[in-house]
Amino acid sequence: MIEDNIIKLCIIDDEQLIVQLLENFFAQQDRFDVVLATYNGINLLNYLESENTCLPDILLMDLKMPQLDGMELTDLIHQKYPEIKIIIISSYYNESSTGYMLKLGASAFLPKGIFPEDLMEVIEIVFNKGYYFSCEQVEVMKGQLKNNIPKPQISSVFNITEREEEILRLICQQYTAEEIAKKLFISKRTVEGHKNRILDKTGAKNTAGLVIFAVQNKIVELSKL
Repeated sequence: MIEDNIIKLCIIDDEQLIVQLLENFFAQQDRFDVVLATYNGINLLNYLESENTCLPDILLMDLKMPQLDGMELTDLIHQKYPEIKIIIISSYYNESSTGYMLKLGASAFLPKGIFPEDLMEVIEIVFNKGYYFSCEQVEVMKGQLKNNIPKPQISSVFNITEREEEILRLICQQYTAEEIAKKLFISKRTVEGHKNRILDKTGAKNTAGLVIFAVQNKIVELSKL
């Protein structure tokens, strides 16, 4: 029986060697359980749609794959399984594309040459916080944001309450739901309810999307993340 603190992984890449190496590496780690390792998106979707499927917490995925590429698959998964966090690992990695990948629904965008130990650290961050930015990615995104973007009236445009905006700021500062609950003296369930309403109001797909929304609308400063 898998313990609650185990992070369940799916690995999908068209390079069989990469899949086998990652699967073997994580099999040696007590913290992780690889529930599926496959070479194309169709196999992944069939797995997720099967009865009594053990849904993964994290999906490690390439961009270039047969039948369904990583971007198409990210969109499909977020429509049906928004609770699954996606980490894209690709040889097509480019720091300037980070914002697009996060907006698409990925929680992190990494180069394929990343060391396994560093990958484990990123997975832990995404599992606990919901997203991951490297310092270089933050600097690139800072340069991509225009300084003259006006701040909209949050309450009238998106109908976000003061409490929701407060929670949004804390989410962007990488506080977990449990940490936010303790800080604001409310229950974790209440925090998660507020977060779900913010997702609905902003149209964001995940925590990374909320961060982008907050930065674009100057609710938080990217330099303070």
